[in-house]
Amino acid sequence: MIDLYYWTTPNGHKITMFLEEAGLKYKIFPINIGKGDQFKPEFLAIAPNNRIPAMVDHEPKGGAKPISIFESGAMLLYLAEKTGKFLPADLYGRYDAIQWTFWQMGGLGPMAGQNHHFRNYAVEKLPYAIDRYVNETNRLYGVLNKRLSDREFVAGDYSIADMAAYPWVVPYKNQGQDIDQFPHVKRWLETIGARPATMRAYAKAKEVNPNFGQPAIRTEEERKLLFGQTAAVVK
Repeated sequence: MIDLYYWTTPNGHKITMFLEEAGLKYKIFPINIGKGDQFKPEFLAIAPNNRIPAMVDHEPKGGAKPISIFESGAMLLYLAEKTGKFLPADLYGRYDAIQWTFWQMGGLGPMAGQNHHFRNYAVEKLPYAIDRYVNETNRLYGVLNKRLSDREFVAGDYSIADMAAYPWVVPYKNQGQDIDQFPHVKRWLETIGARPATMRAYAKAKEVNPNFGQPAIRTEEERKLLFGQTAAVVK
């Protein structure tokens, strides 16, 4: 059994997508980031960066005691190695999938996240910041579109690289992107969205969070919790 500490964000969806694809048994522990659940001591013991997702695997492969992991990329890699699924076994295929997973972690996710913030959530609309992140998101969509021009999925067969990137492309409208400009990304998005495991994962999101699909920031208290953090929150 895997305990999944989860909220309905792109990084959270990555893990439910994998777990549903692999058919692993898991239990969701909702971490409502709008209410400050991410600062509770019991969660910080597992996720010291006070960010979701995180997990505890009570039956690790080759392990005698439970293992806790935070950071969605590390979690995807761990689950792929645990199950032997969604990560090629050969050297070249393996690192092809890993490098594209890191591309999402270091590029698409952070840039799209800042895009969301300055375009949709910042009280003061700063044209320079909006243009900077919308344009960089656009560039990254272009990189992904080129990559997908001659293959069905990012690293050949469906893999953790696709699960990492997909949830960050789903909200393309909120990122100021015209998906029709990226036909290969659009085809890829539709293909993954039609997978039964993807549909189950996103159905879980609606079960966990009745407000899923609505703006993440609805009150000033939520704004302070999510955007007003300093080192004081981890003391």
